[in-house]
Amino acid sequence: MANGTEQASFEATIKENKSLLLWTGIAFAIVGALAIFFPILSSFTANFMVGWLFIISGVVMGFNSFTIQGTGPFFGALLLGLITLIAGIYLLANPEVGLVVLTLTIAIVFIFEGAYQTVAAFELRPAEGWGWLLVSAIISIVVGLLIVSRLPGASLVVLGLLMGINFLSSGLSMIMLSRSAA
Repeated sequence: MANGTEQASFEATIKENKSLLLWTGIAFAIVGALAIFFPILSSFTANFMVGWLFIISGVVMGFNSFTIQGTGPFFGALLLGLITLIAGIYLLANPEVGLVVLTLTIAIVFIFEGAYQTVAAFELRPAEGWGWLLVSAIISIVVGLLIVSRLPGASLVVLGLLMGINFLSSGLSMIMLSRSAA
């Protein structure tokens, strides 16, 4: 539990950044709504983006390995670059497998995000708006557990849909927190 000074500091930070918090919340809510309306597209878009990020990272790591002195470090960096490149190609070539892996990763992130938001909500309590953060935390944890319980069969739709729900709930909680800051 936070003492009075830490809570006052946390509340002051929210007040100072309430405009940024509001606009970030609006952006999260819009992204969430779009992901909910287009869950299959959202799922494949996430897989596509991660695949290309891995490919680009792998190529950059491979080229950078040639700047490293020493045989061991050079081959280690080159191997890491090649593994990252191959993982990216695999995600793009096998999107159904990529969707399952990404779905599991998202589930883990949501569970940890919910745990963090729970702690933050109780740190903020009894300030106005702390309950919204707690509601978002509970939703994040439930969404993470729902994702895990539906693997692998429903990863085609589940990833995009549940990502949308999480972004929407996080966005709404940010909006409510920004509006409650006096």
